[in-house]
Amino acid sequence: MANYKPPLIGIVGKTNVGKSTLFSALTQAQVSIENRPFTTIEPNTGVAYVRKRCPHTEFRLPGCDPRTGYCINGTRFIPVNLMDVAGLIKGAHEGRGLGNKFMDDIRQADAFILVVDASGSTDEEGNPIDPGSRDPVQEAQEILDEIKLWFEKIVARDWERFAMSVETGRKDPVDAIYNKLSGLSIKRRHVVEALSSAGLVSKKLTSWTRDDLRRFSNILLKVSKPFIIAANKADIPYAEEGIRRLREAFPGVHVVPVSAAAELALKKASKQNLINYIPGSGDFTINEQNKLSVTQQKALEYIRKNVLDKWGNTGVQQAVETLVFDVLGLISVYPVEDLGKLSDSKGNVLPDVYLVPKSMTARDVAGIIHTDFAKRFLYAVDAKSKKRIGEDDLLYDGIVFKIVSSK
Repeated sequence: MANYKPPLIGIVGKTNVGKSTLFSALTQAQVSIENRPFTTIEPNTGVAYVRKRCPHTEFRLPGCDPRTGYCINGTRFIPVNLMDVAGLIKGAHEGRGLGNKFMDDIRQADAFILVVDASGSTDEEGNPIDPGSRDPVQEAQEILDEIKLWFEKIVARDWERFAMSVETGRKDPVDAIYNKLSGLSIKRRHVVEALSSAGLVSKKLTSWTRDDLRRFSNILLKVSKPFIIAANKADIPYAEEGIRRLREAFPGVHVVPVSAAAELALKKASKQNLINYIPGSGDFTINEQNKLSVTQQKALEYIRKNVLDKWGNTGVQQAVETLVFDVLGLISVYPVEDLGKLSDSKGNVLPDVYLVPKSMTARDVAGIIHTDFAKRFLYAVDAKSKKRIGEDDLLYDGIVFKIVSSK
């Protein structure tokens, strides 16, 4: 897995809207969670998991041996990297608050979860207020505007001199832009897509107007840093109306109802063996041998009534999976060495799983496993159909395959 890196997801939003609670609920890491602005200063990093049906069930094997992540009752939990960054406030693109720190952190992310207080119980500065007092749509738009302004600022920086150097040096515009913006963790294909969508493929860089720069920047941000909205505090009054308004205001964006506090409470109760709960499921069962206190019983009853029965789940697991599978469009692939046993050379069954774009070919994935595999790639073999897979053939979600290369 030397060349494989799980996707990095940033958790962004205004201060005190539940970002750190969501991070803790996903990673079960101990972070500072306080009811005041700027609790998070340095980014918290951790590992979350997305779920897929493990292939060992389809092949009727007794189990598997994950090298990373884990498997419960045939559900494979695949790791992704998570980063909870400093809270954002208006004017952050100009350095207000912890704006510079926030922007420097978020540039590393492949995508982000925008956490919004759907109940409207946090003011512009991140201080608690009565539910329904704040417009969640305005909150979300302000955060997105700050990110757009920051991104545009970086793209436009020293543009005239840059454009002239590209033209006089007869450089490839795509490569030049890609190199200029490499610090934003973008990919070359993102530049190509943004140029095409903005209608700027054939226009000289020295002829770009301010509107051209802004249009290109906004499209590049959209394709290189996609996002979803986690409508947090979904159990609090006014949240249902807030979620409806968010979906109307952002029709092309996934808005997921979330109660990060409920998920964190369920995971803690499960860890204490008080309940049986699998992350992402719509219910839990109480372990009768462990007597619950009155407070614990009331808390669980509240979660069941106001979260699970109402929304079907806490939304925490669904938020990260929506971003990874639906927005980023990643699929799970399982390379093995022994097609008969579906194992590596040491007999470990289905030890590795990679999350890769749907556009990746068999040879591309071979390069992720090892650079030499891509150079010496001959073909791959599908464990299910036993058919050969050529170097330009795409893989499908859940495929188990063996790579054959020259010695």
